Amino acid sequence: MPKLKTRKSAAKRFKVTGKGKIMRLHTRLNHLMRKKREARVRRLRQEAVVDKTMEKRVRRLVPYL
Repeated sequence: MPKLKTRKSAAKRFKVTGKGKIMRLHTRLNHLMRKKREARVRRLRQEAVVDKTMEKRVRRLVPYL
C-alpha cells in the first residue's frame, strides 16, 4: 500500500486530542470585531470539536493526524 499524502493546509487547521477527537478553530474572529461582544469573542477564541459528520472527511485529508 503506498503512503498517503497529507493536505498541508488541513494539517495546519486541525489537531487531535488525547482521546482522538479532532479539534478546530472557530471562524469570524479576524475583522469587524467592534460590533462583537467580548463574551462572544472569548468563546470564538476557544477550540471546538469537529462534528461527527465531518470527521471522516478531515481524517481523509490528514491521514496521519
